[in-house]
Amino acid sequence: MAGSGNAHLVPDPLLVAQNLTMEFPTKRGTVQAVSGISLDVREGETLGLVGESGCGKSTTGRALIQMPRPTSGSVMFEGEELTSLSDEEVRKRRPKLQMIFQDPISSLNPRRPVRKIISEGLDIWGIGSKAEREAKVDSVLEEVGIDPELAKGRKPHQFSGGQCQRISIARALVMDPKLIICDEPVSALDVSVQAQVLNILEELKQGRNLALVFIAHDLSVVKNVSDRVVVMYLGKICEVGPPDQLYANPKHWYTRALLDAIPVADPTIDVMSKERLGGELPSPLDPPTGCRFRTRCARGMDEPTCATDEPQLQDTGNGQFVACHFPAEVAVDLTTKPQTSSTA
Repeated sequence: MAGSGNAHLVPDPLLVAQNLTMEFPTKRGTVQAVSGISLDVREGETLGLVGESGCGKSTTGRALIQMPRPTSGSVMFEGEELTSLSDEEVRKRRPKLQMIFQDPISSLNPRRPVRKIISEGLDIWGIGSKAEREAKVDSVLEEVGIDPELAKGRKPHQFSGGQCQRISIARALVMDPKLIICDEPVSALDVSVQAQVLNILEELKQGRNLALVFIAHDLSVVKNVSDRVVVMYLGKICEVGPPDQLYANPKHWYTRALLDAIPVADPTIDVMSKERLGGELPSPLDPPTGCRFRTRCARGMDEPTCATDEPQLQDTGNGQFVACHFPAEVAVDLTTKPQTSSTA
């Protein structure tokens, strides 16, 4: 599953990262958080990024906007190489590259009024007059469903978690970005509030032609909001494709295991009949050779090729790409319930 290659990249993207690597030195060795991945985002597209905790999703999102700088690799935004720019030049391009963080409350300054938090970028860059800045803050607050009068003088702790996430979205929008990294923006929210925030993001994306990188654990959420989905495992890409195609016919054994792990509210389904991952998640300090998923893969655990050769992303048709020496061929029918075993 240790996928490399760039066969999946599209022409003329808004942002493209190639051979992106993020490593962190520690006393025990070097943590290989992201290892030579390539991905791209079209203008106005939502790219979903999914995988287990520790697979490198959030690190990838931060590396794309140079926060922090990647260890190696290329990140091109609007045809410009970001990794070669100075810190000051990167700072000047930050208004077009914004981020929404996972924890909506801790990501907001508790000492500042909400209106000041949202207008901070406008104030720093001196965009418009004071009256124009205030009008723009009011406009983005209304876009995300917050009454501007309600926000006047109030601080983040006086709002609910869902309201704070809307404020975080408003803070990102006020600079008129081209791309927003959404780092698990709904994972800390109740289900009903999640739906509201997702609807807001979709409306803003359509109205502003925004590109989004949507990072999440919830596969059902990612399917509903994404135009393409990237599946990651231990710092590598294993599969890329349109959500309907990828979810109905996953080619990678890890993707199949992730889909089988989605809980279903139906007591008649025999959950024990589904595929389950075995073994422990390898350490990014010392990842397996060849395919990184081979130590947990029933298909490739004993295959010599999987232990020695790193699989390359290959086109399997219908816009779907998989990094596996022995891709799965049997489609998964997500509309049909599996048969339960009889105990009579």
